[in-house]
Amino acid sequence: MPSGTAVAQRRDPFREARLRMVALDIAAEGVRNPRVLEAMRTVPRHLFVRPNLRHLAYLDQALDIGYKQTISPPFIVAYMTEVIDPQPEDRVLEIGTGSGYQAAVLSGLVKEVYTIEIVEQLGRRAASLLERLDYDNVHAKVGDGYQGWAEHAPFDKIIVTCSPEDIPTPLVEQLREGGKMIIPLGQRYQQVFHLLEKRDGKLVETKLLPTLFVPMTGKSEELRNVKPDPTRPQLVNGGFEELLDESGRAVGWHYQRRSRIVDEQAPEGQQYICFENVAPGRSAHMLQGMALDGSAVSAIRLSFWMQLTDVSPGQESYEKPALYLHFFDAQRRPLGQKLIGPWLSDVPQWKQVETMVSIPVRTREMIVQVGLNGATGTLCIDNIALTPITN
Repeated sequence: MPSGTAVAQRRDPFREARLRMVALDIAAEGVRNPRVLEAMRTVPRHLFVRPNLRHLAYLDQALDIGYKQTISPPFIVAYMTEVIDPQPEDRVLEIGTGSGYQAAVLSGLVKEVYTIEIVEQLGRRAASLLERLDYDNVHAKVGDGYQGWAEHAPFDKIIVTCSPEDIPTPLVEQLREGGKMIIPLGQRYQQVFHLLEKRDGKLVETKLLPTLFVPMTGKSEELRNVKPDPTRPQLVNGGFEELLDESGRAVGWHYQRRSRIVDEQAPEGQQYICFENVAPGRSAHMLQGMALDGSAVSAIRLSFWMQLTDVSPGQESYEKPALYLHFFDAQRRPLGQKLIGPWLSDVPQWKQVETMVSIPVRTREMIVQVGLNGATGTLCIDNIALTPITN
């Protein structure tokens, strides 16, 4: 095992937070591979985030690392790692080094990690950090990940931590027979994890969870056919009529936690979504992102139906049933948020909520988050509708 993994085993002020993160946000959410769980307990995520964000390092959320990039939520890192089934003799290609955290997690699980970052400043910073922490089996370079790393192919596994619209052909060619690739595919704000397995020279494709990653830039972005219009933000599947597959997950929404689709007596259409939670602090929510230009859209009109029973807030001040609008600037830095709610009393009958929300002028992206957010009880939502008010 690379000596860098020993860093987090020393006593440090983040150890308990790291163990709690793995227990509550990773193992409890379905990751079972014991080697992956141990890697997540060991790698010091706080060293891969900005110093001013270290107090957030062990929350299950993406964090800004500069240059329009983010470090993925810990659950996503663990989930993607488990899906490719890392083996001790594997040679793995990672597309999108970012902070270096995913490469560090892979380092203790496989023989060699080859990682590529297109943003030179990020790539050099991550390579320096990985070297300083003695992750000796990680090989990093700056380049366009669309092209892969042909001189070290074929790879047993490929993990792509940025989203192209379609599968890059060079990556398919560099995946060995019998190998696996996990990649978030789709439109800019509508993506789904795909597991690709090469069998008899052909790809066998399996759709997994909805997700949201930063775009794969370079050649991939040049080839993108569908681009969002930030002057006309749209919410996808706000009525929950469209399902991804037999798993019951709603199309368009990622990070769906403790939710189920109900197909009876909906206030609008045929179906609605319910969140249920009995353990304070556990995630029970969903997210959807969109492009939004605050210089063109001054406000949005928001409406939805809700029903809430047996509600109790969680232990933290933010653990309350609500709908949040999170705003980000052109560099994907947080600009603040707008809270619709919180709802701290039962609403046993369906109630329609309508409100107008002003948009910060520097906004270029918005993420909608709705759910119990760590509270307990049952929250049902239907027909979330968003209408932009242009200047």
